[in-house]
Amino acid sequence: MPSRFADVKLGPPIEVFALSKAFQNDPHEPKVNLTVGAYRTNEGKPWVLPVVRQVESKLATDETQNHEYLPVLGLDSFSQAATRILLGPDSAPFLEGRAFGVQTLSGTGALRLAAEFLSRILHLDTFYCSKPTWENHKLVFSNGGFKNIREYRYWDPVTRGLDIEGLLTDLKDAPENAVVILHACAHNPTGCDPTPGEWRRIADVVEERKLFPVFDCAYQGFASGDLERDAAAVKIFVDRGMELICTQSFAKNFGLYNERVGNLVVVMSSMKEVVEVKSQLTLIVRGMYSNPPNHGARVVGTVLNDPDLFEQWKAHIRLMSGRIKDMRTGLYERLQRLGTPGTWEHIIKQIGMFSYTGLNERQVEHIMDHYHIYLLRSGRINMCGLNENNLDYVAKAIHDTVLRFPTA
Repeated sequence: MPSRFADVKLGPPIEVFALSKAFQNDPHEPKVNLTVGAYRTNEGKPWVLPVVRQVESKLATDETQNHEYLPVLGLDSFSQAATRILLGPDSAPFLEGRAFGVQTLSGTGALRLAAEFLSRILHLDTFYCSKPTWENHKLVFSNGGFKNIREYRYWDPVTRGLDIEGLLTDLKDAPENAVVILHACAHNPTGCDPTPGEWRRIADVVEERKLFPVFDCAYQGFASGDLERDAAAVKIFVDRGMELICTQSFAKNFGLYNERVGNLVVVMSSMKEVVEVKSQLTLIVRGMYSNPPNHGARVVGTVLNDPDLFEQWKAHIRLMSGRIKDMRTGLYERLQRLGTPGTWEHIIKQIGMFSYTGLNERQVEHIMDHYHIYLLRSGRINMCGLNENNLDYVAKAIHDTVLRFPTA
């Protein structure tokens, strides 16, 4: 009898992880990895935040800790604290109990839970994401039950910035009850965020067209170094009384990439249906992964609920965001000194971990093949992969590549 698996087709590789593996297997020196979205020190090493080390040491010796199951919706002390730093301690929905959090398997798990709830329970079937967006958005929402996947304009390759008019036009054309994924801050992959005024214009259209906003908040505090600034877009919508969902990840801002710490925030206009909504989320989680893990959420919850630890953490995120800003400035200044053709101001205007360099696929191919600098074919680079030891090398590689293969 032939194997039942005989006709299984080989799935396409996930670009970012395939490139990271290729980098690891590349014996060439020098080489630079600008692919996976993870923070690195100036020495190119992963960084365990000191406040995380401190809390983990304390938890390891706490005899009251055990390995019992968490509730289906997770650790409440963590979810409440995570929701509070997003909406603010004085937020009316938070204080009135019509905004709540659900612990999830990082930001991706929160997005999948949101997709399943919106599709299966609210019966929504159309969602919009930016063009471009994080490559996993489409996969998560289609696997979560959405049938109609659409895009709204975002990146303008000519100005190398936000196409706000195209964005607004596309959302005005969206059907009522379409779900719109919005990046709360540090847009992935472009690094281009709307201004506060532009966010208000976006909120106008979402409200007028009766769209449902889902904010993907993966970089709060990590983007600008300021928790409130990085959550400002979400608050613009909440302050208008709009219902929404926001998915939070604590992978980047806590450096807890493999602990899968996330939170799904639901903001409602009334408390009347909170119990019913929680009950449906409970059933979805029960049928998906039953309940979330404890360790990462316990670490984050401990920090967020302790004033002294909280201040230490805020200092850590300022340090990380500050190093990223320094790398943006360093790369820009080197390209300027080299006289690299084209405009590169977008590198210092963008924010967060990623930069959409504007390099085309042919240029990216040349940089990887000849300089062993690994980046996505879209031209996206992780700014954290840059440091004082490789900035000159990367800048010269970009310069030489643009001269050899000028943009048409």
